[in-house]
Amino acid sequence: MNHSPDLGVLLRPRPASPLAEVRDERFGRYGVRLLVKRDDLVHPELPGNKWRKLAPNLRAAVEGGFPGIVTFGGAYSNHLRATAAAGRLLGMETVGIVRGDELAGRPLNDSLARCAADGMRLCFVTRSEYRRKAEPQARARLLAGAGASSLYPVPEGGSNALALEGCAELGRELRGVSEVVAVACGTGGTLAGLAAGLGPGQRALGVPVLAGGFLDAEIRSLQEAAFGGPAGAWSLAEGFHHGGYARVPARLEAFAADFEERHGFPVERIYVAKLLWALAALAESGAFPAGTAVTAVVTGRPQAVPSGS
Repeated sequence: MNHSPDLGVLLRPRPASPLAEVRDERFGRYGVRLLVKRDDLVHPELPGNKWRKLAPNLRAAVEGGFPGIVTFGGAYSNHLRATAAAGRLLGMETVGIVRGDELAGRPLNDSLARCAADGMRLCFVTRSEYRRKAEPQARARLLAGAGASSLYPVPEGGSNALALEGCAELGRELRGVSEVVAVACGTGGTLAGLAAGLGPGQRALGVPVLAGGFLDAEIRSLQEAAFGGPAGAWSLAEGFHHGGYARVPARLEAFAADFEERHGFPVERIYVAKLLWALAALAESGAFPAGTAVTAVVTGRPQAVPSGS
């Protein structure tokens, strides 16, 4: 694949994504206003935080003369799918190092099939190898094994210092809009950048979609790398992962379907449904004082998830 001669529409600055108030008694009865930031509409093929994280990294890769991008993700990774789409749009090679060598002998799920259709070369590795990807020597072995040592590396979820700069712009778009701005978290990069961009008196709230309680340290580390230290006010609301990543139990599915019917926009299940569920539960528990305005950032669009999760 050859680089596009120009970064074109993909990396051009884009207008702020739409913001609207949603009237829902699950919030209103407690005196809480809910606003929705439709960041899923920020780019037609790279919705929400994927465009905000990838655009600065893609620019660095193209301007640095790299032949392509290599990155990491699981079988249902939104980030892998977005990176593959970006590679197709820019005419760049993409390689995805995928967690789980057992997947190599199976038919590709819809998510990975989309990556392959967009030209991404998939390299499946053992879960133990994948867990060590942050270690320099292990990472070098993974890249070499994938034939990707010469490519521009982007971490899992796209979260690095450049990505945080992109996500800080999301915070700047929301300055003065609400006291709390909430986002679902996978690797923590969106929250880390969002918090840095918000104004005085605002707080970023992250809802982790994975179990484990590891994000606090990760967010601090990301902010140190991007901004030289802590930036903005943020906190995490743990306990709303519904069994783990890509798990969508029946009650969460019902909640998401009901929200879609009430308010007329699609609710992505792995991240956004868990975010909205958490905010409704927090409103009910009194976590937000009456009069509080909360903005929920919609970071993606619905994709296929495993049946029976």
